[in-house]
Amino acid sequence: MLLHKGKIGLLFAAVVLFCLGATVQVDALTIAQDGEARAVIIIAPDSSEPEKHAAAELAEFLKQITGGKFEILHKDAPGQSRILVGLKAANLTAVDFYTDGLGSDGIIIRTLGKDLVLVGGEPRGTLYAVYTFLEDHVGCRWWSSKVSTIPKKPTLKVGELNIRHVPPLEYRESFWFDAFDGDWAVRNKSNGNSERLDAKRGGKHSYQGFVHTFFPLIPPAKYFKDHPEWFSEIDGKRKHERAQLCLTNEEVRKELVKNLKARLRSNPAATIASVSQNDWHGYCQCNKCAAIDKEEGSPSGSLLHFVNAVAADIEEEFPNVAISTLAYQYTRKPPKKVKPRHNVIVRLCSIECSFSKPLADERNQKFRDDIVGWSKVCNRLYIWDYTTNFRHYVMPHPNLRVLGPNVKFFVDHNVKGIFEQGAYQSYGSEMAELRAWVLAKLLWDPKLDGRKLVDEFIEGYYGSAGPHIKTYLNVTHDAVEASGEWLGCFSQHTAKFLSLDTLCKGWEHLKAAEEAVKDNPALHFRVQVAQLPVMYVFMMRWDEMREKAKETSVDWPVPDTIKETYERFLEIAKRKNMTHLREGSRGFGVLDEAVERAKK
Repeated sequence: MLLHKGKIGLLFAAVVLFCLGATVQVDALTIAQDGEARAVIIIAPDSSEPEKHAAAELAEFLKQITGGKFEILHKDAPGQSRILVGLKAANLTAVDFYTDGLGSDGIIIRTLGKDLVLVGGEPRGTLYAVYTFLEDHVGCRWWSSKVSTIPKKPTLKVGELNIRHVPPLEYRESFWFDAFDGDWAVRNKSNGNSERLDAKRGGKHSYQGFVHTFFPLIPPAKYFKDHPEWFSEIDGKRKHERAQLCLTNEEVRKELVKNLKARLRSNPAATIASVSQNDWHGYCQCNKCAAIDKEEGSPSGSLLHFVNAVAADIEEEFPNVAISTLAYQYTRKPPKKVKPRHNVIVRLCSIECSFSKPLADERNQKFRDDIVGWSKVCNRLYIWDYTTNFRHYVMPHPNLRVLGPNVKFFVDHNVKGIFEQGAYQSYGSEMAELRAWVLAKLLWDPKLDGRKLVDEFIEGYYGSAGPHIKTYLNVTHDAVEASGEWLGCFSQHTAKFLSLDTLCKGWEHLKAAEEAVKDNPALHFRVQVAQLPVMYVFMMRWDEMREKAKETSVDWPVPDTIKETYERFLEIAKRKNMTHLREGSRGFGVLDEAVERAKK
C-alpha cells in the first residue's frame, strides 16, 4: 500500500522511536461494548453489489455476535470508529489504498487508529475480507450450509491488524453436494462453476460446457453421416461409437469453432469454455494424427495443437474467455514440444491415483511425473482431483490424511486452479461436510495444516462426540495404511482394510460418540449419520461378516438381522435426504440387493 497525506512523517517518527528502543502501544479497536455497537459500517454510495452484500453480512453477523445493531452508512462519520468496507470507503482514511496485485479475490484487512479497513479485489475480494475477518479474528465458522459456529461476544475488541492475502489458486471448487449452497460457498471462499454464486455473492468462474465436450460441440447424430472423416479413425475405419474427433481435420475445427462461438454469445457470463475429449478412449489413429502424436510422444500432442488453434480462433471476439481441455487417461502425459497458448487451461486428472498415500509418494510416480512435465510448459495448469469413492459414496474412504499434502503438492507445481470432485449428487456421503470444509480451507490457503483442519472441524461439528469420531477415523486410516492397499476412487466394498476387526473397533467408537451426545438431538443425529458407512459395509458383506464373527467369537455389533439394520439405515438416510449411494444411481438398490443376497 502507498502512504500519502502526511503519513511519511509519522512513519519516520515511528522508525526513530523503534531505533531508540521505545515501545509503541497500539490500543485495541472496540467494535462493541456490553452489547452495544461502538462502530459504524461505511460503504460508498455507488458501491458494487458484492460490497453491499459484504456490509450487510458483516452487520448481521456482528449483531449475532455482540447483540448490537450496526448501522450501514453511505457517507463518512467523523469522530466515530468506522468499519470501512470496499476500496472507496477505505480511502476515507489518511492512507491511499489500492487493489493492484490482488486479482479478483485477494484481501486487505487493516486497522488504522479507530478504523478497521476491509477491502479486496473485484469482484469477490471485499466479501472475502469480511468473511476472513469474521472467521480468523472473531471466531465464526460455517461448517456446512446448515451448521455454523457464531461466538457470543457482547464486548468485541480487535488488536492491530495488517493482513494482505492473495490466494495462489485462481479457481477453487469443493465439488460436494452441500457445498453448492451459495452462502456456504462465498463464506468459505469457493468460486467454482457449480456453486450457486450470484452477482451479490461475487459471481464465479463460469464454464461454457464443463467437460467432455467433443460430441456436444460436434454431435455425431448431426454430422457423422455426411462427414465421417471428422471422427476418429480406429483400426482403419471411421467411427463415432466411443470415439473422439479427428483433430487434424481443418473442417471439423472450423465447425466446432462456429458452434462454440454461438454458445458463448448466448452465455456472456462464461469465462472458460471446455473443448475436451469424451469420457472414454478411442482417439484418432489416422496418419496425420498419429504422426503428430508420435512426434510429441503422446496423444496429448494432437489434442493440444487442436485446442491451441481453437483458442486462437476465438480470442479476438472473446478475449476474456480461456479454452479448457483435459490431460486425462490417454492424454495425461504431456507433449514433448507444443505448449499451451496463454488462453488455454489444461486440467490434469488424478483418476488413476491411490489416495491412501500422498500424490508425491512413489506409488503415484506416473502422476507425479506427469504433473512435473505439465508444470514446466503450462501457465494455467488446473487439477481435477478425486476425493470420494464413486462406487460407494457412503463407504469409509480414509483419504483425510492426504488432503493437505496433495493440495500443497499441486500448488508447488504451478497449479492455478483445483476442482475437488466429491459426492456431488446427494447428502449423506461419508464425512461429506468435513471434506467439503477442509478442502475449501486448503484451497484458500494451501499452507494450512490439513490434519489440524480435520481436528478443528470434528470438534466444532460433533461437539463432545468429537474425540470418539476422531478415534473412529484413525481406526480406518490406520487400517488402510497397515494393509498397504491401493485406495482408488472406485474401490470395492471388499477392500482388505475393511476387516471385521476394523469395523468392530470403528463401531465401538461410533457408539461411544452417540452416547456422549445422547441429550443433544442435533449432535446425536450428526453422529448417527457418521455411523452409516460402517452399517453399509456390514450389510454389503453380511454373510461373510457373520461367519467371521462366529469363527472368532466376536460379539456382533449391529442389529441381529440385516432387515433390522437396513431399516435403521434407511431411517437415518432418509432423514438426511440421502438419494444416492453411488455415482449415477439414484435410490438404494444396491442395499436392496444385499438384503436379498443375505441368508435369512
